[in-house]
Amino acid sequence: MGRAEARRAQRRAAKSGGIRRLFTWRKLLGTALGVILLGMGAFAVLYMLVDVPEGNAKAQMQANVYKYADGSLLARTGEVNREIVSLAEVPKEVQDTFVAAENKSFYDDHGVDFKGTARGLLNTLSGKGKQGGSTITQQYVKNYYLDQDQTVTRKLKELVISLKLDQKKTKKEILAGYINTSYYGRGAFGIQAAAQAYYGVDAKDLDVSQGAYLAALLQAPSQYDWAVAGPNGKRLVKARWAYTLDNMVEEGWLDAGKRQGLKFPVPHDPKPLNGTAGQKGYIVEAARNAVLKQTGLTADQFDIGGWTITVNIDKKKQEQLEKSVETKLLDKLDTKKRKLDQDIQAGAVSVDPKTGAVLALYGGRGQNVHWTSNATRSDFQPASTFKPVILAAALAEESKTQDGERITASTRYDGTSKRPVVGSDIPFNPENEDDQDYGRITVQDAMNKSVNSVFAQMGVDVGMDKVMKTAGELGMDVKGLKGTPAMTLGSMGASPLEMAGVYATFDNHGKEVTPQIVKSAVHEGDAVDLPDAIGDQVISRQAADSVTSVLTGVVDDGTARGVRNAEGLAKRAIAGKTGTSDDNKSAWFTGYTPDLVTSVGLFGEAAFDRTDDDGKKIKKNAQVTLQGAGGGGRVNGGGFPAEIWADYMGHSVGKARKFDLDTDMGAAVSPPPVSHSPSPSTSPSDDPSPSPSPSTSPSSEPPPASESPQSSPPASPSGGATSEPPPSPSNRPGPDPSSTVELPDLSGDKRPDNSDNNNDDR
Repeated sequence: MGRAEARRAQRRAAKSGGIRRLFTWRKLLGTALGVILLGMGAFAVLYMLVDVPEGNAKAQMQANVYKYADGSLLARTGEVNREIVSLAEVPKEVQDTFVAAENKSFYDDHGVDFKGTARGLLNTLSGKGKQGGSTITQQYVKNYYLDQDQTVTRKLKELVISLKLDQKKTKKEILAGYINTSYYGRGAFGIQAAAQAYYGVDAKDLDVSQGAYLAALLQAPSQYDWAVAGPNGKRLVKARWAYTLDNMVEEGWLDAGKRQGLKFPVPHDPKPLNGTAGQKGYIVEAARNAVLKQTGLTADQFDIGGWTITVNIDKKKQEQLEKSVETKLLDKLDTKKRKLDQDIQAGAVSVDPKTGAVLALYGGRGQNVHWTSNATRSDFQPASTFKPVILAAALAEESKTQDGERITASTRYDGTSKRPVVGSDIPFNPENEDDQDYGRITVQDAMNKSVNSVFAQMGVDVGMDKVMKTAGELGMDVKGLKGTPAMTLGSMGASPLEMAGVYATFDNHGKEVTPQIVKSAVHEGDAVDLPDAIGDQVISRQAADSVTSVLTGVVDDGTARGVRNAEGLAKRAIAGKTGTSDDNKSAWFTGYTPDLVTSVGLFGEAAFDRTDDDGKKIKKNAQVTLQGAGGGGRVNGGGFPAEIWADYMGHSVGKARKFDLDTDMGAAVSPPPVSHSPSPSTSPSDDPSPSPSPSTSPSSEPPPASESPQSSPPASPSGGATSEPPPSPSNRPGPDPSSTVELPDLSGDKRPDNSDNNNDDR
């Protein structure tokens, strides 16, 4: 070896020795311990600094769930399709599927899988993306307290919060939070929404096989959704489903024999989320408004979600009401050929008079077409459907005519068109429909024919302040309205919901009925106290029953006799009243049987800005005439509204019953005195069909001898009214089979100021 080589060898030996001296095992161990201690110190600081935060806003948002009266799903609304359920509502075997699939050591660990977390951190740092290994606690923390970001900071926070949460909450609370916040695909957050989305059942009705599929989904919701998964995705999810059940057997949570008998539960095909198409939007809106009113919550507070609201809507009756509007109105309109037909809006409400439950509601052609619900809007006149309220006030107040005679169904008034009312400080001389004069006419006949001049005088005789007071007690919103003679023609505003409540109170013998759309409202387990639908006795039973008795005449011998032509109604006990407002802008029929009350309104509302035939500009949503709708002439209450009512009621009323009335007056008890008005053939009618009633008309009976034209008392010059006693029992013919009295059965909108308008009468 030369000297040069020797020197190089010495330098290599010196360098090697230096490295060995620098990286001795003691120094390496010390460095490692230092790093560990430094990490532990940093973690200790982090542990002290990081608290368990409030849940993030989106994780706390839920859907609001609406159900029909029978418990079936009506709609699910809200930004997030989630309905939180308690762990007690999830079968124990289904709970175990999630633990078996995700974290078998869940019940024994301290909330953290350090190996899995370390692996996740390394993968994040190396850019390999999301990796598994987290415990159920960690996944819950990520879902509820943090977010889905893949950063080191988020991972470390997840670790700390998981450790703290494991000490703060029970395993049951953590598991409940996990299954309620996880995303299952198909837009479903939480096990309840997932159960509905995949199997069409509530979480409480899931079986262990279905639970294992939902638990398997959490690893890859989109890839494992059976409806869209490819062959590999289906193979993987079936393998994970089997893995989950096998783990349950291994842990002693599932019997091995039962496991062998389980078959893969293929989920249903996906359906669009239940929203608010068709009539659902109007029903949901009405229910939401009712809960807001009762609870005092703001809309924002309510929309955070978590509500389960069951409505009183009966699915079959709802479907029938929609069908009746479709076949009796919409099918007869041609919106392409007749622009006027685009202006026609229908609204209807059906109520159980014994419970106040709203059983069916029609709000319009859908909120995507017409946002305002025609069932609850109160900006159109109820017209002559208000006349029974005037009679109710007269009977309840035991009012008298200008001559001091008690007002009853047999009282005679002057039915001359444009006759000035007597006794009013405000001049008023309403015109009858088609300017028809009726001469002396009984209250019963005036109700049958809807004679304006009679009820204008009666309102003044009673006192309009008392009439409005009675209207309010019956359920109409008359606050702030001053009673004027013009109000007798129903010139204030009212909704079908409101008028259904008024007539339900008549049907309920004078005990106030406030229609209720909501059956129950529950927020995260806490039920809201709902107001009573049945209130106090607001008018006497005799007064209410007398109104019902009189209103049977409107159906048997008046403007609504066309409803008798409907299937199933020929022999029914029916009471009701038609109404047609000023300029034919609204038309109504509100009627009832002993068991069901339904109010139908038709409204003219401009569908678009335009100019009429006279060059007058009409703004969209302005009130316009119904005349000409469907290619016909005037739209009366006995037309489309009565036809819709009859078709719906004919298919919806149950066992035939008769009214149980405590009264000695009206068409349901005996025929009233015959009026000396023009014959029915020459008098106007709301019923477009001239066919007579199939039942015997009370007013068609021969009058008692004392009521012949020669012996009738003269009209009263002061008030146009006289009172006569009803016929003696010996002179009364047998009762009509459709209206016989029997023993008791023991079983948000602005209102118009139209006080100066005269209605067309019916």
